[in-house]
Amino acid sequence: MGFDLIITNATLPDGRTGMGIGIAGGRIAAVEPQLEAAAGRTIDAGGYLVAPPFVDPHFHMDATLSLGRPRMNRSGTLLEGIGLWGELKPLQTVDEIIARALNYCDLAVAQGIGAIRSHVDICDPELKGVAALLEVRRQVAPYLDLQLVAFPQDGLYRDADAEALLLRALDMGVDIVGGIPHFERTMEEGARSVRRLCEIAAERGLMVDMHCDETDDPMSRHIETLAAETQRLGLGGRVAGSHLTSMHSMDNYYVSKLIPLIVEAGVHAIPNPLINIMLQGRHDSYPKRRGQTRVRELRDAGVTVGFGSDCVMDPWYSLGTGDMLDVAFMGLHVGQLASREDMGWCFDAVTENSARIMGLEGYGIAPGCHADLNILQAADPVEAIRLRATRIAVLRRGEVIATSEARTTRLSLDGRPERVDPAAFAPVEGGR
Repeated sequence: MGFDLIITNATLPDGRTGMGIGIAGGRIAAVEPQLEAAAGRTIDAGGYLVAPPFVDPHFHMDATLSLGRPRMNRSGTLLEGIGLWGELKPLQTVDEIIARALNYCDLAVAQGIGAIRSHVDICDPELKGVAALLEVRRQVAPYLDLQLVAFPQDGLYRDADAEALLLRALDMGVDIVGGIPHFERTMEEGARSVRRLCEIAAERGLMVDMHCDETDDPMSRHIETLAAETQRLGLGGRVAGSHLTSMHSMDNYYVSKLIPLIVEAGVHAIPNPLINIMLQGRHDSYPKRRGQTRVRELRDAGVTVGFGSDCVMDPWYSLGTGDMLDVAFMGLHVGQLASREDMGWCFDAVTENSARIMGLEGYGIAPGCHADLNILQAADPVEAIRLRATRIAVLRRGEVIATSEARTTRLSLDGRPERVDPAAFAPVEGGR
């Protein structure tokens, strides 16, 4: 059998080494040890890790790279960020949003991201963000999967026009129904918004991804309503609760009831480690809560958990690199996911788990999957997180779309090696 491309000497995330990956027609056709066959091209992975692309299941692309316009978020809080975003919306143009978003997509692809789910604010009578990101989705389709969530940033009921605008956005081609129940004026209105938004999704056969309980208030329990509505409407497997930070502050007895409800309903969870620990706990002195939801408990109960990046250089967060390994690194530390198995799972949280949440077709490293791959300068997933490994090559449908030089440092020390490869330091065999 002939291939368009063979990647040789690959290490796979499951630990297999010396593997060959044969690619034909933009899909993986074979994954075998020491694969030998005719091929138009060959890439030697050099023993480094070959993994499916990174997946970001929670982002705000309409706001990305807008840092400083019209001003900086001085307090660094969620609420000042929302207020600042409200100031920016009437000032920005569709073309400006498109330009920023395309610049971010270039960065994302260079960092090995193959799919992004972006929330887009629909609380704008002109729907500028919707128009812009629909055009961005069209332009990036050859090299990046972009899902869009209709997000009523100002609240479905808090903004009198939000429902009509949300329906318009869905009619225009936005993929997913979003919400923000904890930002409604009352708990009752928040619960009512969850019910209405899930009904809209059920009527249209769409997925749901709701900003849910992004607060330190342990009484913010809209995830319970989301789980109940998911069951009532038969939406299991199509619904995600993003953030879920109030669960960090809930008492253990209530959580012991809540997590089984989430599992029973088939609701996914999307924590956003970088942003959650930056924005939460702002009313605390010490001890200070950090806000990331109960990742370990959700995972161990069987909930699909995927880490999102949320923001890069926008009204809420002035940092960010587009690197999902930064996200995994932070989620690992805040969640105290310290064993080798836990750390390997954190790599899954920015790859296959998030792909499952987004419902991506043909994702993975197996015959029949899309030939979307990253060659990473690391020996295994844990080392990839530790080093935030260089993306030596990024492939989309079997074509190389980004490359970086392997990172090495030249030393000038008597009696020491001339070069140091950061990926050359492996743990002791059999170590933790």
